Amino acid sequence: MEAKCEDKKCFKHGGLKVRGETLSGRVVSSKSRHTVIVERQVVQYLSKYRKWAKGKSHIAAHNPPCINAAVGQMVDLAETRKISKTKAWTVVGLSKGE
Repeated sequence: MEAKCEDKKCFKHGGLKVRGETLSGRVVSSKSRHTVIVERQVVQYLSKYRKWAKGKSHIAAHNPPCINAAVGQMVDLAETRKISKTKAWTVVGLSKGE
């Protein structure tokens, strides 16, 4: 299912190096060209109230043509250098999530 990829910002076929953290989440938007918005569920403990709080965060990530993630798919992300004003992550693959 690998498409032809001539993207200079692709971590496999271009010159982009991945480093640091890796995350996973669900794609909620793919309207921009080569960009997807990934939603992650975040759970954090608030010691003042002695309770757990649930939330979510949205991460803009580069979507290379060879992966081409669509809305609703679970994806794995890797940290990279700053690609644009909002993107510092890239999609490295589709995960076997729900």
